[in-house]
Amino acid sequence: MMMTEILDGRALSHKIRQQLKQRTARLRERGIVPALAVILVGTDSASQIYVRNKHRAAAEVGLATHDFKLPETTTEEELLALIAKLNVDPSIHGILVQLPLPPQIDSAKITAEIDPSKDVDGFHPLNVGQLFLNNPQSLPCTPHGIMRLLAEHQIDVAGKHAVVVGRSNIVGRPIAALLLNADATVTVTHSKTANLRELTRQADILIVAIGRAEFIKAADVKPGVVVVDVGMNRNAAGKLVGDVDFTEVEPIAEAITPVPGGVGPMTIALLLEQTVKFAER
Repeated sequence: MMMTEILDGRALSHKIRQQLKQRTARLRERGIVPALAVILVGTDSASQIYVRNKHRAAAEVGLATHDFKLPETTTEEELLALIAKLNVDPSIHGILVQLPLPPQIDSAKITAEIDPSKDVDGFHPLNVGQLFLNNPQSLPCTPHGIMRLLAEHQIDVAGKHAVVVGRSNIVGRPIAALLLNADATVTVTHSKTANLRELTRQADILIVAIGRAEFIKAADVKPGVVVVDVGMNRNAAGKLVGDVDFTEVEPIAEAITPVPGGVGPMTIALLLEQTVKFAER
């Protein structure tokens, strides 16, 4: 019987962070301290945890982080003024605005104001355009992390049928572009797809980012599939689970990411790597 390979994001992110330590040390020898500005508006608890994790990881690799914690009542103008200041600050190499933003602020407008060369999230329209033209400058960290995880485990996507469940600007659309750039045949499905489960059963590689706990079951996949689960949900018992029912799907899959410990750690590692890359540039 085939043993399912676990795509371990913790192990790979550890390896990336070790390499980054050496790169930041070389930069510091030249008097350059790679620095990431993190802007958090309001008190969203998930965002606060995420920012705390970013801090810990940044400190570990020798990155400086500058925190800007703004009240829930911050206006769009105030946030735009802060970004304008950070754009021209030569000591800041990467700018990250933690989403979601309060309702009075248009997140698309904010993203478009970040200097594309400091856009560590890869969400600026210019960077999104470059990605779709197969000339990426700054990549969204979660999709980039997925591609690195597949490469690390020598999973070649060329010629494979990759099915993406979810079409968000953060994961679904950019991962579709990256897979296409790597010569996969890509199908994007979403909440309005009529025959969704029929399509997931055709996937050689299945990327699930739909935000619904344990949505994909054993009956939705074919034997030997490679499954990447981007979901982070709590099930009825309060346990942290993905968008894929791991217990059901794991025995059928050739390879699968766990939740937690799969895609999550990769997102932060790639965010740090992108900041270091900007500092080196």
